[in-house]
Amino acid sequence: MSDVLIGTDGPVLTITINRPDKRNAMNRDVVAGIAAGWRQAHEDAAVRVIVLTGAGDKAFCAGADLGGGQSFFQDLSKPTSDYADLLRLVQNGTKPSIARVNGTCMAGGMGLLCMTDMAVAADDVVFGLPEVKVGVFPMQVLSLLQRIVPRRVVAEWCLTGEPFTPEEARAAGLLNHVVPRGELDAKVAWLAGRLVDKSPMAIRRGKYAMRAIEAMSFDEAIAFTEGQIALTAQTEDAREGIAAFTEKRKPVWR
Repeated sequence: MSDVLIGTDGPVLTITINRPDKRNAMNRDVVAGIAAGWRQAHEDAAVRVIVLTGAGDKAFCAGADLGGGQSFFQDLSKPTSDYADLLRLVQNGTKPSIARVNGTCMAGGMGLLCMTDMAVAADDVVFGLPEVKVGVFPMQVLSLLQRIVPRRVVAEWCLTGEPFTPEEARAAGLLNHVVPRGELDAKVAWLAGRLVDKSPMAIRRGKYAMRAIEAMSFDEAIAFTEGQIALTAQTEDAREGIAAFTEKRKPVWR
């Protein structure tokens, strides 16, 4: 059985880590499977939203699989690791993604959560960055976590290694929504539905711009974005969106 399942339902492509007996811990196959799902979504014009989740109701992802002596699945002859390459791939993606956090989210699983654009969690999920308890540190997770969560909160989570709750995660900006477990799928579907009726061009260009201006100064960012809005306004989607607004009808995105 595959360690990662990929399925589509209309415009939504769902990637499911399928190792429930291992708390959906990551190994090389899991990382490769998630990357393959992301590439598939970007190659299929019909896919508008990516959902990332874990099989079962116990774990979203408990981090790296610490068994088998390959806990960080890195070939040291390569300058980059498979996990880091996955984070790079997703950060440069142009289709929106949602983490459906159905269970325990720990260590490297936190990186998977951070790499998505939005996140919905069940209210009984346990979060944590326990790497210091086994003599390492959530190094690669930090590259994304510190861009989302206030620095002092990041310091407490990483330096103590102690677990925290969904409400604490939401208050820190890590989650968009926390819902009772029985409402998780409905909330994810609701959020996906608010994306799929919008202009795919605008979302694609918007994600590109959001990524591009992260490291820019204000002057650099405003110059870049004034050019981007001029380009966006000339697209077919922009013309259709303005026409639909004027004619009081729903737009038909092309």
